[in-house]
Amino acid sequence: MPRRDSQLRLPLPAPPRAEDQPLVPVRMVNEWIYCPRLAYLMWVEGEWAETADTSAGKRAHMRADAGGGSLPAAEEVDEAGTAAEEAAHDDSDADSEKDLARKVRAVTLSSDRLGLIAKIDMVEADGKCAIPVEIKKGKRPHVAKGAYQPERVQVALQAMILEDNGYEVPEGVIWFAGSRERVKVVLDEELRAEALQAASDLRLAAMARRRPPPLENSPKCVRCALAGICLPDEVGWFKRHDPPRPFNPAADAAMPLHVVTLGSRIGKKGARLVITLPDDEEKVEVPLAAVSDVSVYGPVHISTPALTALFREDISVAWFSSGGWFLGLATGEGARPAYVREAQYRALFDDKRKLRLARGIVEAKIRNQRTILRRNWRRERGTAEKEETLQRLKRLYERARHARSMQELLGLEGEAAALYFRHFEKMLALEAAEGFTFSFATRNRRPPTDPVNALLSFGYAILVRLFTSALLKVGFDAWNGFYHTVRPGRPALALDMMEPYRPVVADSVVLMAINNCEVRPGDFIWNGPACALKTRGKKAFLAAFERRLEQETTHPVFGYQVSMRRLIDVQMRLLSRYLDGEIREYPHYCPR
Repeated sequence: MPRRDSQLRLPLPAPPRAEDQPLVPVRMVNEWIYCPRLAYLMWVEGEWAETADTSAGKRAHMRADAGGGSLPAAEEVDEAGTAAEEAAHDDSDADSEKDLARKVRAVTLSSDRLGLIAKIDMVEADGKCAIPVEIKKGKRPHVAKGAYQPERVQVALQAMILEDNGYEVPEGVIWFAGSRERVKVVLDEELRAEALQAASDLRLAAMARRRPPPLENSPKCVRCALAGICLPDEVGWFKRHDPPRPFNPAADAAMPLHVVTLGSRIGKKGARLVITLPDDEEKVEVPLAAVSDVSVYGPVHISTPALTALFREDISVAWFSSGGWFLGLATGEGARPAYVREAQYRALFDDKRKLRLARGIVEAKIRNQRTILRRNWRRERGTAEKEETLQRLKRLYERARHARSMQELLGLEGEAAALYFRHFEKMLALEAAEGFTFSFATRNRRPPTDPVNALLSFGYAILVRLFTSALLKVGFDAWNGFYHTVRPGRPALALDMMEPYRPVVADSVVLMAINNCEVRPGDFIWNGPACALKTRGKKAFLAAFERRLEQETTHPVFGYQVSMRRLIDVQMRLLSRYLDGEIREYPHYCPR
């Protein structure tokens, strides 16, 4: 495939901006020159992810953005270059070689002709003469023109916006804070033409809803903040089958917060959550930046300021009953790109595509059930029976791959589940905690009637919350599924996508918690026939569940190492790429 910059391009200008169309920020044109896909994801789809580099960039702009100023209208400036000077002169790190009359920080101007809006870090104005100054956090690069092309294009567009507002702009300036150097940008016709073409290309892509393809093996992707959202190597794999590079974004330092002690209160103090246990016995403070999502179990109070702070940070809050049933989830606005739901709804009306997706879900689930049995079957429980069971499960998932209806799939899934749970007890230790044996006869729920079923139900409830949150983050409608029947209050798509993960995540944690004696007989309580976990048991099981999500696994398709938590996010992103046609198949997670 030819490189993007070597392909022939038709210099088609974008049409004039309609009144209902937003102005495009000039900084997005900078991103477009750097990587068109990055600019599209940020501007059109509203995606963003914070990294150390982006945080450093924000800090470098804090002084420039403080106390945003305004320039007088050009027609108000007389020929002598005087105007009402309300703002005092400012000692800037980017001092000019000549003493200009006015320096104004954080100037926001727009141009309807160009369809652009810019927040200029600083404008050095002398009468009708104005020079835009762009501040960059790093050192000046050692390139021929003193700055990279995206930054030069950004300054050129700022200059043209100033000109459209009546000012004369002889040049532009880039100030590099890292090396404290000032680089002049010559506003020649070639630079102006490239800047106008880039702005036009971005506007046309946004109007046409045409996401650019990812860069191919580009070093830019390695440090990109949106690499985990863009998935350049993963998307490219379906076209070229080149081995993807290791999943490059660092693991998120934020972790889930579970509050299981009944009667606890969650409040806010500054940038921290304060959890107060019953009777004010103890207070635990957690930085908001360290929280990825919050789950509360039973009667736990959370204050309005705490909810407001969580939603502003796009941190979801999930509610569970005291018995561990998932009740619902609330979250802030976030990006929630509408195109994802549009692609989802189109697929929902395509019966062939729905069946194809359902086949993959059921096949992956049965394959993973077989894997868990193969890995955990206790040797003393019969080798011949194990081999026969594994062969039967293999035949079932091979039949699911070619099922011709949803009814046939439901029958195959039910047969596999009955076979799997019939032998589930053979994966449990003969003696667990305190000489007590955890027995399992059959799967039952609503309510579960024994400790193993109580653990399975609790694990599945946590999975529902996990997948509902992951789907909402990407922009899906979690209540419209392809395989599970749509019912009021039922997150059918979350149930669809979690099916292959029931054995390898939830069931795996149940086996680990029992066989490692992390849950004990005294951790359960009975109310009539119903069995549920006590607070200590919930804490122990949640700790085991979070450890499982943090364990690294090898992606069966791409081959790199990634934590189970991050893999689920990747898989939901790939689902959106599949539904909108960017990749030709959805790769299910089926470990060996």
